[in-house]
Amino acid sequence: MENLTGKVAIVTGSSRGIGRGIAERLGQDGATVVVNYSGSEQEAKQVVEAIESKGGKSVAIQASVSKVEDIRRLFAETIRHFGQLDILVNNADIAIGGAIADVTEDDYDKVFNLNVRGVLFALQEAAKHMSNGGRIVNISSTTTIQPEAGMAVYAASKAAIKLFTAVMAREVGDRGITVNTVMPGPTIPGMFGNMPTEVQQQAAASSPFNRVGTPQDIADVVAFLVSEEARWLTGQDICANGGAKM
Repeated sequence: MENLTGKVAIVTGSSRGIGRGIAERLGQDGATVVVNYSGSEQEAKQVVEAIESKGGKSVAIQASVSKVEDIRRLFAETIRHFGQLDILVNNADIAIGGAIADVTEDDYDKVFNLNVRGVLFALQEAAKHMSNGGRIVNISSTTTIQPEAGMAVYAASKAAIKLFTAVMAREVGDRGITVNTVMPGPTIPGMFGNMPTEVQQQAAASSPFNRVGTPQDIADVVAFLVSEEARWLTGQDICANGGAKM
């Protein structure tokens, strides 16, 4: 299915994990995909090659989404390369765990600089450059609705994204642009893959499907949200966790 032919998409943090899955799926659906990465150049090139090997079009652009000047350069280079922007998936993030009693200022700054400031200013650039009828998907987390000890800073940063979604949806709706949030549950490969085996097993058992998610599971949800068929969905928070902890 190539329902995104002629569309240009930016997927932040798309050199691995969920971001890679999303980038490859959008490329499969016909979009020209900008694979954004911060430091994983070789992995980003592999994603580009994977998209192009299936007949798609893609380019890798380095930019640290925690830096506003890099965000602006990412969008400027996209417009310069392709002349338009139709889809933005804000996926890049960082997770630092720890009890509130142990959180450092550095922990807070690292998480909020990327997960919150990065998304905010990427949305700002999208508001300036996105074509009418565009699609924005912000990747949040089920930790915002299923609080876990030791995840306060990460979950708070992801909760801010959901508020950005609701506000942005109202601000750009008159241009036919939809803005939605996807909240993945535990997903492997991804950050959850670094968790102890017993934690992964518990997460799998909490879903009626008896497994954790895959990047493809999340990518398929995103692919629907950026399609024409999802034109009547905006300002929504979509829980994509395989029914875990319903």
